[in-house]
Amino acid sequence: MLKKEVYNLSRLGHKDKKIQKAGKKPSGHERLFKEEVKVTGLPPIGKAEKGARKEPKEVRLETPKKEDIKNLGTYNFVSDNIPITIKIYKKKGEFVPIYDVSISNISKNTEVILEKIREELTSQVSLGMVDILTTKDTGVIEQKFIDTIKNLISKHFPDADEKTANFLESYLIQRSLGLGHIEILMDDINLEEIAVNSSDEPVWVYHVKYGWLKTNIMLASEEQVRHYASMIGRRVGRQLTVLEPLMDAHLRGGDRVNATIEPISVHGNTITLRKFAAKPWTITDFINDSSISPEAAALIWLGVQFELSTLISGGTATGKTSMLNVVANFFPPNQRIISIEDTREIQLPKFLHWVPMITRQPNPEGKGEVSMLDLLVNSLRMRPDRIIVGEIRRKREAEVLFEAIHTGHSVYATVHANDTHETITRLTNPPIEIPKTMLPAISMVVVQYRNRRTGVRKTFQISEILPDSEPNVLIQLDIRKGVLKKVANSKSLLSTIELFTGFTRSELNMSLNEKVAILKWMSKHNINTVDTVGRVMAEYYTNKENIMGYVRKNKLFND
Repeated sequence: MLKKEVYNLSRLGHKDKKIQKAGKKPSGHERLFKEEVKVTGLPPIGKAEKGARKEPKEVRLETPKKEDIKNLGTYNFVSDNIPITIKIYKKKGEFVPIYDVSISNISKNTEVILEKIREELTSQVSLGMVDILTTKDTGVIEQKFIDTIKNLISKHFPDADEKTANFLESYLIQRSLGLGHIEILMDDINLEEIAVNSSDEPVWVYHVKYGWLKTNIMLASEEQVRHYASMIGRRVGRQLTVLEPLMDAHLRGGDRVNATIEPISVHGNTITLRKFAAKPWTITDFINDSSISPEAAALIWLGVQFELSTLISGGTATGKTSMLNVVANFFPPNQRIISIEDTREIQLPKFLHWVPMITRQPNPEGKGEVSMLDLLVNSLRMRPDRIIVGEIRRKREAEVLFEAIHTGHSVYATVHANDTHETITRLTNPPIEIPKTMLPAISMVVVQYRNRRTGVRKTFQISEILPDSEPNVLIQLDIRKGVLKKVANSKSLLSTIELFTGFTRSELNMSLNEKVAILKWMSKHNINTVDTVGRVMAEYYTNKENIMGYVRKNKLFND
């Protein structure tokens, strides 16, 4: 087991002279740390080698005694070949649970020696041009750096096998480049947000299950926080200076980063990382998670099938973009789709006719900006059948969007508002200020909701906009029971479909029942990736009888 091998790494290759003469192997637990430092040739703590660059070190706070904690959960994952153990617990005297990061395969003595190796490494190799964010994208690290690490590992741990040596190399790369232990946090798929408020308090994280947690990681100084923020800024062509103390940028993988520096942020420099979901949400995930009912999802699907423009609203972190991705699950394969976002978050099946586009921030001289409005205007020249817009924020964007709807395009967008009535108020008042008479162009409004106490996200309302621009809520979430209930009959949505398709109301009801059956079948068989859900939709639009045959027999495609 790797754990057993790595636990005694600090002793590998060390020989006690007295024991060696007696012909006995030394016991690792009997060896003193001072002896280990002496044998490895590393300088004692506090006496760095001459010329070695001194760097602030991150700190992992000690885990409290067992009697002072109440365990909430434990899980493991791997970060760059390094096994990580996460423990979440409530600590006596703390009001917020603790997120404890443990590299359990490395003893404390080994970690100290590795830290000394890292100091020796930084004295031998200039790391100024090495960027972990680049290496994660390209997989390329400067050869000089790799060679130096291998030599140092071989020197200080000569008896380490290949597996252990690789483990140690990964550990040193992660500690020497990029964001240190924050890299570990970025590799935890259960985290949505990572926040550094200052060097005086632990790093915070937002966990999908437990909400905000304090970690046992602290950055050593404000200089280190600023160094991390500047490193991210260089990667995306942004600068953090006294004249430009704010940075809002997006990494290539989709993660969003915001940073501020003193004195704008009074208590210290800050970094906020919002992580991009590794696996995009699908309608199956929403149903399995009880975020939406199959019946409510079927109504949304019906509207999308017949190209009714839809607005998705909700408060902060309610799942608007996730729902936008879910709505896009229902697109047919024979139409051209243009998506316009600040950050690349929408993910559609690979076989769709899809052109994703993202905005661009201006350079430090204020030139080269490509705004959402620029892309929206440009998209109308690209013959799209459907346009996806990340978020409506300003009047001009909304005007172009509504103009696109009136010229025959189906548009899907998000807006910040807590319910349908507030959505209309937001659209018809500054800063968006769309004339109320234009609102019926939006056929359907889907409102997302997040319970601030529990963190649970659900669909809150599905509504239609009537010809007089007033809303009609069709489906409403019962907060106490946590279920969606039908509260009104459609007065506009189904009538619009009848008018432009010639279908009767009974035929539309039959279509809704088919969709409910397909969604339940997908949920039962856990068809929950973008491409597998997309395949079901494509099959439905091109060969409905075939897919319904599988649904009736309750079999998968490959059965």
